[in-house]
Amino acid sequence: MPTAVVTGANSGIGHAFADILIKEGYKVYATDLEVGSKLKALGATDTASLDVGSPSSIEAFKSMFGDQQLDLLLNIAGVMSPKDKDSLTTVDLSVLSRAFSTNTFGPLLLTQSLLPNLLLSLHPRIGNMSSRVGSIEDNTSGGSYAYRASKAALNSVSKSMAMDLKDRGVLVVMMHPGYVKTGLDPSSHGLSEAVEPAYAAEKLWGILMSKDIEDTGKFWHREGQELPW
Repeated sequence: MPTAVVTGANSGIGHAFADILIKEGYKVYATDLEVGSKLKALGATDTASLDVGSPSSIEAFKSMFGDQQLDLLLNIAGVMSPKDKDSLTTVDLSVLSRAFSTNTFGPLLLTQSLLPNLLLSLHPRIGNMSSRVGSIEDNTSGGSYAYRASKAALNSVSKSMAMDLKDRGVLVVMMHPGYVKTGLDPSSHGLSEAVEPAYAAEKLWGILMSKDIEDTGKFWHREGQELPW
């Protein structure tokens, strides 16, 4: 039975991904800041409180997870401040620090911690939840300084991971979910292109599992097209 760790699994895309993995027969470790009712209801192998922005929390999770094999790490947890708090005239150090701590440093440090476990797998995969707003080339609207920069930095980190781990057989995939009706950005829920988390997760699951090591380090839209940096 393959093993997966999913962050941000109490709601949204993380919860939908964990549900897919359970149905696919994975041994799932579902994590979030708090072990809430939705997390408990998943029926995961284990649930854990994990703050990816906290090195001590990552260390505690690694201690609990132990030395077992890890086949799939999904870094889904993310934060986004309201747009009026993340503009050129309003963004401050606390907004920037929160975004980078969770969206960029968290995936890097959790991957670092669990890398020995991933290397025990015959087909290890890392899926990092990015966003199209992290594309520098595709930026035609400005704004969202902390969120946009943190996702651009995540893409850079993920590309470096992919290059460092390619010869060790670890596939790294960056994923853009599109507009999704989650708690991350309620202002987007009314958009005609906004989809439910289950739909986005199902599409991204297909992308993630269709790639091989030659595709490592690439940035994919949920509908299948490769996205620019």
